[in-house]
Amino acid sequence: MKIHRVISLDATRAVTAVVVAALGLSACATIIHSPRQQVGISSTPSGASVTIDNVDSGKTPLVTKLSRKQEHVLRIEMAGYKPFEATLTRKLSGWVFGNLVFGGIVGLAVDAVSGSMYRLTPEQVSASLASGQAAIRAQGDGLYVVAVLEPRPDWVKVAQLQRN
Repeated sequence: MKIHRVISLDATRAVTAVVVAALGLSACATIIHSPRQQVGISSTPSGASVTIDNVDSGKTPLVTKLSRKQEHVLRIEMAGYKPFEATLTRKLSGWVFGNLVFGGIVGLAVDAVSGSMYRLTPEQVSASLASGQAAIRAQGDGLYVVAVLEPRPDWVKVAQLQRN
């Protein structure tokens, strides 16, 4: 009689452990990757200012973690170059389909609320900044000349610096 109770108690614990494990593993995408995704950002030339969603985020090259829940607008700028702008869009992650097998509605709900059911694309952004226009600006007692590395063919040459 005691043996029967021990087996019954062990079977109950085993079933409870399986149920707890299933609930704990119910959000496949959340387990595989976090609600935030690393995105690498680089530019040519490097050292350009990066803003994400109108917030200064540093200079290139950089790696940042962004929420998978929403899309992000990325802007890369450097004096003398035209700004580069891109939108990181969210796509459905393949890991969310693991919920059909393991997590069901509970897992799908967890992934949806956390944003883990998405992935941001592109995962790497590499911007080639195009030459902007040259400009001359007088400010106070100084004269500032902004130059570019590659002049456009339609520009007219007005002067050239020479070494003494």
